[in-house]
Amino acid sequence: MTAYEEVRFRRAQGRFLFSSIVAYAIFYVTRKNLSMAQPSMLEDGVISTYALGLVMTAHGVLYGISRFVNGFWADRLNGRVFMAAGLALCALVNFLFGCSSLAAMFAALWILNGWTQGMGFPPCAKMLAHWIHPKELATKMSIWNSSHSIGAFLALGVCSLLFALGFGWRWCFYVPAALAGLGAVFCFFCVKDSPAEAGVHELEIEGGAKPSATTTTADRRRLVFGNKVIWIVAIANFFVYVVRFGFLDWGPTFLKQYKGIPVEKGGLMIIAFELAAVAGTIFAGWITDKVFRGRGARTCVFCMMLASTFAFGFWLLPDGASGVWATLLLMGTGFWIYGPQGLTGIIAANQATNDAAAMANGFTGIMGYASTVVSGLGIAFIKEHFGWGVALGSIVLFALVGMSLFLLAWNAPADGYARKGKEKR
Repeated sequence: MTAYEEVRFRRAQGRFLFSSIVAYAIFYVTRKNLSMAQPSMLEDGVISTYALGLVMTAHGVLYGISRFVNGFWADRLNGRVFMAAGLALCALVNFLFGCSSLAAMFAALWILNGWTQGMGFPPCAKMLAHWIHPKELATKMSIWNSSHSIGAFLALGVCSLLFALGFGWRWCFYVPAALAGLGAVFCFFCVKDSPAEAGVHELEIEGGAKPSATTTTADRRRLVFGNKVIWIVAIANFFVYVVRFGFLDWGPTFLKQYKGIPVEKGGLMIIAFELAAVAGTIFAGWITDKVFRGRGARTCVFCMMLASTFAFGFWLLPDGASGVWATLLLMGTGFWIYGPQGLTGIIAANQATNDAAAMANGFTGIMGYASTVVSGLGIAFIKEHFGWGVALGSIVLFALVGMSLFLLAWNAPADGYARKGKEKR
């Protein structure tokens, strides 16, 4: 690649990162709006705690399945079109949810939303592996992973503002639906599937890592399911997501019912959690590339250890403790837990190579979102029988288990490109 081609590629890569971050963030606006709406929905009696926990669990499980299934398709189809279609469907489902009044309809629509949400990350995983060199993937994909927190921040901010202005919980679905509709148009015209689609030179990677048009489904399955590192990080991802969703999905309700903090203020505290998560995600990616030479599992060990420490501190906070301390401990938890949340996808993409990045992320995703059996229905059950204190303590325990699993991958290589090259020879 000549110097001129390199400059053109870097500019196109920057435009891709920006546009895909914006597009994926909007997926989160149409997913995390429920966490802000649920306290008001519970107060209005339109749904019970158990039913809400069941809906959250079913949504998460179907989302994980959707990511896995759509990972097969995303490796074959145009990522830009695939992602735009998913956003359009999210817009429709959120609008219908806001119009509904029956608990059964809430359940059906939000479970369906789980499937449409799963059309977002697989094409992004595929496109990122085509746009970013493996040696830069941890840093730049961590920057991209800030889209999760940006989207959650927007969902929490928009809903907090709507409540402050006197709007009801239904508007927490109408407004995100409108944003998703605009996002679908933006994605279709602005996100580029590959360097070739953007009219620039393709990546040049050593080790026979150039994507192959002749790669079969059997090849992709071998790259993913034949790699024990991917299995380890996929299982560890289950525990990462229990911690993440435990705070994110139940945060406003937990703060209101257990600490007596109004939902508007609690929402702002969870926003602080998400803002810290952005910094933590980027920091974890930078440390992985610069200190651990791309070995993301090592970064995850330290992140999980520190996330459990801050979560434990939050658990020990006495009633009436300063809101400043509570916010700082939440921010510390968010900063450290989002490192592993982002790095599992990076580890999987690097291990599976750009031939099977979407499938590998679909696999880690289905394991991560299977965690909603615990973070959704499980937390609801523990809260109802033992109280919020025990529920939060169990989340701390899951963080420690996740740390132990990442330790098993401590000596794993940074990527699977050398392995792939040997297999081809």
